[in-house]
Amino acid sequence: MRHVIDNDPYLWLEDVESDAALAWVAERNAETAAALAAGAGFASLKQRLREVLDASDRIAYTRRRGAFLYNFWRDAEHVRGVWRRTTLEQYREETPVWEVLLDIDALAAAEDQKWIWDGAVVRRPDYDRALVCLSRDGGDAVVVREFDLTTRTFVEGGFRVAEAKTRIEWIDADTVFIGTDFGPGSLTDSGYPRTVRTWRRGTPLEQATVVFEGDPRDVSVSGLHDATPGFERSFVSRSPDFHTSELYLLAPDTAPVRIDVPDDARAYAHREHLIVAPKTAWLGHPAGSLLAFGFEAFLAGDRTAQVLFTPDERTALAGHTWTRNHLILETMRDVSTRVEVLTPTPAPGTWERAPLADVPALSALSVVDTDADTSDEYFMDVSGFLQPATLHHGRIGGEPEILKQAPSHFDTAGLTARQFFATSKDGTRVPYFVIGPDRSATGPGPALLYGYGGFEVSLTPSYNGVTGRAWLERGGTYVLANIRGGGEYGPGWHRAALGADRPRAFEDFAAVATDLVARGLTTPAMLGAVGGSNGGLLMGAMVTRYPDLFGAIVARVPLLDMLRFHELLAGASWIAEYGDPDREEDRPHLMDLSPYHRLSADQDYPPVLLTTSTRDDRVHPGHARKAAARLRALGHRVLLHENTGGGHAGAGDNEQAAHNSALVHTFLWHHLAPRTGPATG
Repeated sequence: MRHVIDNDPYLWLEDVESDAALAWVAERNAETAAALAAGAGFASLKQRLREVLDASDRIAYTRRRGAFLYNFWRDAEHVRGVWRRTTLEQYREETPVWEVLLDIDALAAAEDQKWIWDGAVVRRPDYDRALVCLSRDGGDAVVVREFDLTTRTFVEGGFRVAEAKTRIEWIDADTVFIGTDFGPGSLTDSGYPRTVRTWRRGTPLEQATVVFEGDPRDVSVSGLHDATPGFERSFVSRSPDFHTSELYLLAPDTAPVRIDVPDDARAYAHREHLIVAPKTAWLGHPAGSLLAFGFEAFLAGDRTAQVLFTPDERTALAGHTWTRNHLILETMRDVSTRVEVLTPTPAPGTWERAPLADVPALSALSVVDTDADTSDEYFMDVSGFLQPATLHHGRIGGEPEILKQAPSHFDTAGLTARQFFATSKDGTRVPYFVIGPDRSATGPGPALLYGYGGFEVSLTPSYNGVTGRAWLERGGTYVLANIRGGGEYGPGWHRAALGADRPRAFEDFAAVATDLVARGLTTPAMLGAVGGSNGGLLMGAMVTRYPDLFGAIVARVPLLDMLRFHELLAGASWIAEYGDPDREEDRPHLMDLSPYHRLSADQDYPPVLLTTSTRDDRVHPGHARKAAARLRALGHRVLLHENTGGGHAGAGDNEQAAHNSALVHTFLWHHLAPRTGPATG
């Protein structure tokens, strides 16, 4: 029986940093530490996980900017990390020589702030200045400071922006697009910029000129400038909701010109092309296609599309990346990656196609970087559940070289990776991956099922040393579920679980859990589930809808109160995904979806671990806090761990990440291991 909360007694826990709320959180953290971190083996597990995260021989992935390859690096010596660069020639060496640009540990110590690196916008085409973004203890809000890459110092009197959810982009050496908090009315209801302004060097920020203004109900707006020589153009992008956007071309002395593509399409200009990926059928092309138009011809009214990719019921677009003269196309067939190269030919509207690389079964390929300005260089990463990543470097038309090989972090002896399909409640075929030992001889064993199911996010094979050491190496089976709401089969797979249809994602996940038991891989008592953020909502649904299928559940930085999510931090930006609690027609299905409101004393739930962060300014920590309080009051088994920093990631450095993972896996082993199984430490 579901209980409606007319007067929520735990609203006070939404006051993030109130003394009362923090005191309550401290009590919960102490309980969790006593239950999970005090036992024999916890410290050694945490240390082994920290070794994976800090490993000096892991691949340092880079991004080319001009002559240099840039990398941000954390390890035991550099807890907050260093921003650094090297050359390709040095990068080929086993131990490259790096030029350190910015030491975040030193900066944090000098300024007595818990700075977390949040990236940098480097100015093209000279690559001599950067707009460095720094987060205070892991939040989405950042401060911005201009940085000189030649002197390796912050620019005195340069561009600086106080803490906000800022969007900033170079236009030229002395001008930027800026969207930030200018005071009342300058942010959307979701807390993101509502205006795009141009800001000239040497002028006060408050005098920046408004060039575009969105609606308060929008998610955000932003400005972008294409500095490609010969194709210099400026645009603004408006996102009315999470899944729709409008692209406008900016020109001097004229109103912004809307690029006339569907609201749900992704569109951008690349040199002479306009590239469009529609999420609904358009111009006779199915949803999930990838289309190219001549940019100037499109503006003049020509709608003749060059078809770069057409999906089918089993194949979806996974991504695409430009080099100087080619397009690298990544697709998924039943969640297995394929990659090919498309090249425009002299014949108008035609493209040649050729394979780029063979991808091993049950593996994933990703193009991690290219040089779209000057060459056909690419960096390509290939990994699998049991195969550490291999980084390749090549140029289109030549043979790639292996640049880096990641080390193995756990023993894979006796482990296999397989793919199965479960049948959901409505007959839909749902793929999932199973990684672990052969259970045919030993019988069922502990298994851990992971899912997300939202925002068109696809879950693909990858190597994870932390999961390997904490779970697989100790005899567990790991399962990755590709449920609806994700993007594994294109936009339709996502739309099938939108709004009032969200329970389809829940049914898919439950179907995978049921199929695992039917195959003899595990039992409900030995099956755990874990998910984070939107996946935390999925975990809440498992607790309240399918408690008999699981022996323990972990929800990380979860979304759980579906009647107030839109009033908390960035929650309003997700209305397009779930519905609007303020709309009479949406409120009933949101009440039904809301795990917080479905909690009952009349139902037996598996033990639950909730984790969150005081500094999460995306998904409010009140979701986890209130659910923990309500579960406790109703007499259920629940633990809460709230990290004081770390933002939505839940951890701001490798120490915190290792601690959090050790807590999660200790909790799971404690509840899922058979009596004769591994130690619970």
